[in-house]
Amino acid sequence: MTLLTARDIREIAADIGLRPTKQKGQNFVIDPNTVRSIVTSAKLQDHSSVVEIGPGLGSLTLGLLEAGHHVTAVEIDEVLAARLPATVEKYGKRADKHGQSTAAADETANFELVNADALRVTELPTAPDALVANLPYNVAVPVLLHFLEIFPSLESVLVMVQLEVAERLAAGPGSRTYGVPSVKAQWYGDVTLAGRIGKNVFWPAPNIDSGLVHIDVTRTHRDPEQRRRLFGVVDAAFAQRRKTLRAALATWAGSAQRAEELLRAADIDPKTRGEALGVADFERLAAAGAAQGDTSATGSARS
Repeated sequence: MTLLTARDIREIAADIGLRPTKQKGQNFVIDPNTVRSIVTSAKLQDHSSVVEIGPGLGSLTLGLLEAGHHVTAVEIDEVLAARLPATVEKYGKRADKHGQSTAAADETANFELVNADALRVTELPTAPDALVANLPYNVAVPVLLHFLEIFPSLESVLVMVQLEVAERLAAGPGSRTYGVPSVKAQWYGDVTLAGRIGKNVFWPAPNIDSGLVHIDVTRTHRDPEQRRRLFGVVDAAFAQRRKTLRAALATWAGSAQRAEELLRAADIDPKTRGEALGVADFERLAAAGAAQGDTSATGSARS
């Protein structure tokens, strides 16, 4: 297995007439050592079934295959998707004992391609137990939450995102970066920062550094109604984050007085702001609303 270098990336891009655009969030990893570091940070079990979103030119795809994993790559761009199988076949070749190049049958057998919009994917040819991806900056959080919602088979996640987004996902209550993405991601499991990636390992180089976020998925049983209620109250609590929860949740609850009653039922001070609550606090609040017949909060997984 040979991983893609900066020269390989540029040659493939030139061959297919690709000019990376900010609109599509196209920044390709050009350093093999960084790819291997990302795969190591994913902490995957042997022979995991990995879904990779936005494989692009195949840098991370090859790294995952090199480590012995099965990869289902989801790529929205038709040109990139059309080229990827050839890249896997070419760079997956090994030298035999005589120094001759041989077809990497294992690599091609372990590779599946889905040419689709990740936000619209509801099934995959192989159920994934891990998600590993360099997510496009402009859709990182919606895509992450969509896959966590749709694929309960996921046990772990390692995504590379804009550093600011990584810090927001892993932030705890009371932090200035703590918000809707933090609570929703942490509802699924333990979220931690797993590393920082500099700008120079990408082509073209982005304006800011990237961060690795690891999620150890612990919520294996997910009630869709429970999720919708919880995410609804989270959205409401942070929509006006400078306001107290009594005021911020007035619309969600039906009135400020009703909001205060539900907050007290959940053992939460009505003068508290949303940023002070952890996942367990929001769960108690959502449960209090459900117990008292408040079903107005339906929430979205894609905030």
